[in-house]
Amino acid sequence: MTEVPAITLNNGVRIPQLGFGVFQIPPKDTRAAVLTALETGYRHIDTAQMYGNEKEVGQAVRDSGLDRTEIFVTSKLDNDAHDPETAKAAFRRTLETLDIGHVDAFLIHWPLPKVGDFVETWLALEEMYRAGDVNAIGVSNFQVHHLRRLLDGSTIVPALNQIEIHPYLTQDELRSFGAEHDIATEAWSPIAQGLVLDDPVITSIAERLGKTPAQVTLRWHIDRGDIVFPKSVTPKRVKENFDLFDFALSEEDMAQITALNRNQRTGFDPDTFNG
Repeated sequence: MTEVPAITLNNGVRIPQLGFGVFQIPPKDTRAAVLTALETGYRHIDTAQMYGNEKEVGQAVRDSGLDRTEIFVTSKLDNDAHDPETAKAAFRRTLETLDIGHVDAFLIHWPLPKVGDFVETWLALEEMYRAGDVNAIGVSNFQVHHLRRLLDGSTIVPALNQIEIHPYLTQDELRSFGAEHDIATEAWSPIAQGLVLDDPVITSIAERLGKTPAQVTLRWHIDRGDIVFPKSVTPKRVKENFDLFDFALSEEDMAQITALNRNQRTGFDPDTFNG
């Protein structure tokens, strides 16, 4: 079985660079999809309270036959739980709902600057981390100015920042800031919900390499050093998205794909989204 490269987070925890995302997978389909992913070789599952499928993720992890230590599971705090005490209670519910012992990473899902003080929310996550119930804590959808404010008001540097990244939104400045502060970057919407798959640059590279546009795009993410988790409920696609390590992109390929940036989002803008 292919061994997925891993990244060492700023607290020494190792995280598989390729994972499986369950965003928009209905609960009824989640267990089967995650089991397929685990059978394929994925060892990193990304869920969230907001997705409504933590229970089914936990069922799949328990039913997989794999040792719990082999699987990295991430969840995220829901947007209605930013009050520090509410956040702690919400985290306890995630532990109960997943029912897999500990959580490997727990993230603030959105900064929601007009909803509450995300620094106070972060300090609640620090308490969870110090209690040993989660191996790493981080954030999602945080911009540079959000991260600066968080770093100024807290004692633990986030291990992760999960943000929208794809060839049409390369996020170079935000990735560089993360690297400067030893915050690993995770990429959601890695193929821009399919928008990039018909791009002539990507299709040309894929044709030359005998790979699909999705595989080329996901390999671009891997080679940039980001943690990436494609999502699919189709077993063939789940396996195809894992088949990334038997080919290489040249420096010219990488540069051409990166040059496609147009700062185009497929999701909400963190500077304006407030839940």
